[in-house]
Amino acid sequence: MPAKRPALKAPMEGETMPMQPARDRSTLADVIDKLLDKGLVINADILVSVAGVELLGIKLRAALASFETAARYGLEFPSGTNLQTAAWREATVAKESCPQCGKMVAVEELLREACPWCGWQSPRRQALVAQAVTQQAPAVTQPAVQTVAGSVRGRLP
Repeated sequence: MPAKRPALKAPMEGETMPMQPARDRSTLADVIDKLLDKGLVINADILVSVAGVELLGIKLRAALASFETAARYGLEFPSGTNLQTAAWREATVAKESCPQCGKMVAVEELLREACPWCGWQSPRRQALVAQAVTQQAPAVTQPAVQTVAGSVRGRLP
């Protein structure tokens, strides 16, 4: 029969709760996304020797990362890589994750416009929109008020 675990009680004032282990359930897609986003570099030196005599020496240098991550960290690319393509220019644009949906968006687009995925607007963008509305509001509302006042005057006895 398995041993019973003691029940956890609420902490008294000044006491702290014991830490409980937690597991983050990640799918394979999440792991690959993080791996490509952060990158992985393997440096290994393998020497096989018998009685102090080196028989085999292997130097392994490998990097696994997305092009965007590799460009950010200045990794070298194979010769013949065309760096003038539209996809390469897109990969070298600075990106940041949207605070609302978490998708990667160009920093300038996120700050000046809005997230194309969820529509989130930065405080900077909201201030620009509010400023534009206040500048346009008097020009739009004054003629409307005058028209309404003129039509009301025409109906009064």
